Amino acid sequence: MTVREAARQPRAAAPARLRNGLRQLLASIYPDHDPAELAASAERAFFGAASAPRRRGRLPANALWSEKDNYVITYGNTLVDGEHKPLDLLHDFSDRYLAGVFTGIHILPFFPFTSDDGFAVTDYRQVNSQLGDWADIARIAGHFRLMSDLVMNHCSSQARMFSDFLQGHEPWNGFFKEASPDDDLSAVVRPRTHPLLREFRTESGSRYVWCTFSHDQVDFDFANPRVLLEFLDIIRGHIEHGVRTIRLDAVAFLWKEVGTPCIHLRQTHEIIRLIRLLCDYREEPIVLITETNVPNVENLSYFGNRNEAHMIYNFALPPLLLHALLGGTSKYLNAWQMAMPPAQLGCTYFNFSASHDGIGLRPAEGLIPQDEIARVIETVQGFGGRVSYYARPDGERPYELNVALFDAFAGTHQGVDDHQLERFLCSQAIVMGLEGVPAFYIHALLATRNDYDGVEKLGYNRAINRRRLDYAALREQLDDPQTLPARVLSRLRAMVCVRSAQPAFHPNATQFTLQLGDAFFGFWRQSLDRSQSIFAISNLTNEERSVPSMALNLIEGDDWHDLLTGDPVAQLAGDIAFAPYQTRWISNRRQVS
Repeated sequence: MTVREAARQPRAAAPARLRNGLRQLLASIYPDHDPAELAASAERAFFGAASAPRRRGRLPANALWSEKDNYVITYGNTLVDGEHKPLDLLHDFSDRYLAGVFTGIHILPFFPFTSDDGFAVTDYRQVNSQLGDWADIARIAGHFRLMSDLVMNHCSSQARMFSDFLQGHEPWNGFFKEASPDDDLSAVVRPRTHPLLREFRTESGSRYVWCTFSHDQVDFDFANPRVLLEFLDIIRGHIEHGVRTIRLDAVAFLWKEVGTPCIHLRQTHEIIRLIRLLCDYREEPIVLITETNVPNVENLSYFGNRNEAHMIYNFALPPLLLHALLGGTSKYLNAWQMAMPPAQLGCTYFNFSASHDGIGLRPAEGLIPQDEIARVIETVQGFGGRVSYYARPDGERPYELNVALFDAFAGTHQGVDDHQLERFLCSQAIVMGLEGVPAFYIHALLATRNDYDGVEKLGYNRAINRRRLDYAALREQLDDPQTLPARVLSRLRAMVCVRSAQPAFHPNATQFTLQLGDAFFGFWRQSLDRSQSIFAISNLTNEERSVPSMALNLIEGDDWHDLLTGDPVAQLAGDIAFAPYQTRWISNRRQVS
C-alpha cells in the first residue's frame, strides 16, 4: 500500500497523547504546513489499515533487552554456493552455528541496489531477487530478532523515484535536495572527498543534486513532508515482514540547510523523535538504533532525552580497543570509559569492534592524540590494512581504517607476534562485558582474513572486509575443530554462552571503571537486583601480569570464581595472575546458561 492509499483508509482516532505528540513535532519540523493534517497522514502511513496504535505508548524501561541479547552483522550474500539463494544459506548457517547462542541478526541492506554494496537502494519495498524474497526474510525473523537498514538519507541515482524526479513527475519532483554551485557550501561536513553536487539533466533543464556519499547516491529533501511520509510507510513494511530493530543509516546528515554544517541539525533530531514516538505505539516491540559515525559527544546526542534512539552505536570503542591492544595500554580507553555516562532508562549502547565498514577514526578525535592515531594507522598498514579519507576545509584527513579485524590484531607496534588469537579474543571479551548489547560482524566471528583480491576487483578499500565465502568450503572448515574459523567461532560461542547467563551483564546493569594501571582494562558490573557482581579485567599486554586481589572489592564470604576458566579466586589469593591478553570475569555468583 502506498502512502496515498494508506491516507485514504478510514481509521479510529489515535490516542490523544500520540496525536498531540505528532502535531507538536510536525509543527516544529514543518511550520508552513497544517500539523493536524500531517499528523493524521503520518499515523496512517505508519500503521496502515491492518494495525492500530496501542492505547498507551511504551514508557522508557530496560525490558526491551536483556543479558541474552546480541547481534550478528552480515550481508545477505556473505555466504554463497552458486546454487542456492544466499538468504537460504544464511538461514541454514544461522540454524547450524548461531541458534541458541546468538539472538539477533542484522542483515545489511537486502534491497535492489546499484552500488555501495547495497546502500544505493533502487526499491525500498522489494528484496533483492539475487538474495531471495520477503518469505526468506520472514523465515530468519521467525528465529532471530531481525535488524534491517532504513537507508533514508539517499537512494540510488537509478531508482525509479529519481527517474520520475528527472522527468518532473509528481510527487517525486520535490523529493531530492537541490542546490546551486554558487551556494556557499564550505561549512558542510563531508564523510567523503568527491564534489558534493552532481549535475543532472532534467525535463526543466540542468539541476544540481546533493550527493553526500557518492554521485550514485542522491540525497532526499526532508524539507518536503511527503518524503517523511514515504519513509514512515516503508518502515511499516519492514515491521510487517518481521523486522523488530530498525537501523537509521547515516541519519545525522538527514536535514540540509545551505550555510550550516548540514549534520545533527535540529530537524534531524525531531524526525528521529517522531519515528521513536510512532514506534512506541506499535504493538510489536520496536527498537530504533542510529548509525552516526561521528565524534563521541555528538554521537551521544542521539539518545535525546530518552526520546530518540533506543540504542546508539558505540563508535568510539573500535578505535580505542585497537589502540589499547596494539600499544598494550588502557590509558585512553580507560579515560573514555570513565567519562561515558550510563545510558538513560530505556536506552543502551550497541557495542562492536568490527562492521562492514572500516574502523572509524573520526570517533577517536579528541580521545586519542593525533600522533598516536598516526602510529595505529602505520601499524595496521603494516598488517595489510588500508586507509580511507574524508574532506575538511583544511584538507583531507583519515576517516577510517579498512582491515579485517583478525588481521588488525596480527601483532603490536613492535610487529607481528604469536599472540594474534589471544589478542583478538581479548577484544571480543571486552565488547561482551561492557554496558550495552554486543554485536559481532560475521567476518570477525569466522576470523576471515584481508581480502586483497576484492579490493583490486571492486576498486574500493572497504572490500577488504567484505569477502564472499563459499558456504560448502566454510562448512568443511567449521566442522573441523582444528581450523582457525572453527576455533574462533567455538571460543566466541562459549564466551557468549557464559555472558548470556549473567544478570550482571544486563545492558543496563551498573558499571564502574577500575583503576588497575595502564597494562589492564577493567570494570565492575552489578546486576539490577544487586545480587551479582562481576569484575571484568583484561590484560592488554603480551606479557604475564598480575593484579593484587586487594585491588578488587571481593566481599568476604562470597564464592568468587572466574566465570571463563572456573578458577576459584580463593586459590588466586594474593596476586591474581593473567596470561598475555587474558580476560577474567570474576564473579560472586556462578550462573550457567
